[in-house]
Amino acid sequence: MSSVQKLSVALTPENIAMLREAVESGEYTSTSEVVRDALRLWKTRRAALERDVEDLRRLWREGLASGPSTDGEAVFDRLRDKYASSKAER
Repeated sequence: MSSVQKLSVALTPENIAMLREAVESGEYTSTSEVVRDALRLWKTRRAALERDVEDLRRLWREGLASGPSTDGEAVFDRLRDKYASSKAER
């Protein structure tokens, strides 16, 4: 690491126990490593969420640009009528 700064953080007893367990089990070498890994995962999750939000915004804009909506029930009614009449012709 190029620059390390210490930061004091208040945690619940349950979180402290989880940190210590991760170190004692050998999964991590220090509690700092556990916290750094958690922060990396948090950063990745936030980036994914931002991508999802941007995708939703893009899809929303595409939907608005596609023109007026059609009533879904009317479409399904026409499809039911179409396939009912083709089934009856058989």
